[in-house]
Amino acid sequence: MLIDIITATSLLLGSIFWVEIVRDCYHALSHHWTPLYRLHIWHHRVFRPDLSPVSEEIYRKAHWYNDLPEALFMLTLSLVPGIICFWGNLPYSWMAWGGSLYTLTFLGGAIARGAGVPYADELTDITHRQGEFVTLPGAWFVNRPYHWRHHFDNQKAYYSGTLTLVDKLMGTALSLKGKTVAVTGASGTLGRSLLKQLHLNGAKPIALTSKYQTITLEIEGEELPIKTLTWQVGQESELINELQSIDILILNHGINVHEERTPEAINKSYEVNTFSSWRLMELFFTTVKTNKDKVCKEVWVNTSEAEVNPAVSPLYELSKRALGDLVTLRRLDAPCVVRKLILGPFKSNLNPIGVMSGDWVAKQIIKGAKADNRNIIITINPVTFIAFPIKEFFVSLYFRLFSKAK
Repeated sequence: MLIDIITATSLLLGSIFWVEIVRDCYHALSHHWTPLYRLHIWHHRVFRPDLSPVSEEIYRKAHWYNDLPEALFMLTLSLVPGIICFWGNLPYSWMAWGGSLYTLTFLGGAIARGAGVPYADELTDITHRQGEFVTLPGAWFVNRPYHWRHHFDNQKAYYSGTLTLVDKLMGTALSLKGKTVAVTGASGTLGRSLLKQLHLNGAKPIALTSKYQTITLEIEGEELPIKTLTWQVGQESELINELQSIDILILNHGINVHEERTPEAINKSYEVNTFSSWRLMELFFTTVKTNKDKVCKEVWVNTSEAEVNPAVSPLYELSKRALGDLVTLRRLDAPCVVRKLILGPFKSNLNPIGVMSGDWVAKQIIKGAKADNRNIIITINPVTFIAFPIKEFFVSLYFRLFSKAK
């Protein structure tokens, strides 16, 4: 009996999942194939940045020209699972037609909106409702903030309609194009590599460093100067004006006192690795004010694999774990997306015996961010891929249960 239920449920959910994949692929194709784009462009002509329709006439035409053809395409391909299961004589094959019934809701909604049926838009066009964003862009399910970015951040990203899986696989779940991204620790190995990868992905990188020098990158054999801001630990508040115009802040600076355990080493480790990053993160949060800020601004924090594994440097481990826990705590109420970078040993001035290259790590960070991974784990240690998610889940649950926002 249990096996029958599992089989039937799997066929039903599988057929619906198939339809959603078809829908997202059709949407992505609509932005890259001119004949479909001529129809899809009507959808992008409809809304102002506050998601109010430009006009009732254009709103209704958009559903006839875009939503209806999309639903018909979905309905046609929704027959594939049912046909395969029928000809394969699979048990409960009739459940595979669930995707077709599911698609009929999209078809009916498109027709109703196009015909101007009262309240049809409120009931069936949820991702285009007006109002303040009360949640952050969804990590696995598309919500209003997530879809808003498709219209007003980058139309060649954020294609997914219900599940974000297709965007994650295509690397379109986060667009860096045109975004201003500041990186602390910019003069270090990883800092320079991140600046380079950000530039190659269409971002506008800004280097934040404690050294009085202009950071330059070697791009295709040429030296490219990067806007460089000099700051010092303890003087984070002096960056507040710059943070206003920054879209993504990457907190990457740190120090490793190795085997030292003096009071001075303890203070320095926590001040640089923990509290400096925490202060910058909190300052950045104060710049998140509008709907656009809520969905486009982000903080990425390099907390290190030391959150769950030994780093053969006690004070580095302690201070990074403290930072990691603070980030986990603040993520519960953060006004924008906060990502953790859980990095294994890469070769740098802080760790000359690291086994990964800074360039490779930076590429993987960008790849993980574009897949909208909120915890980006890059390491050669397989234990971390198991230990960190478990640790993060239970620490987050503990904070949620035994602390309050206000």
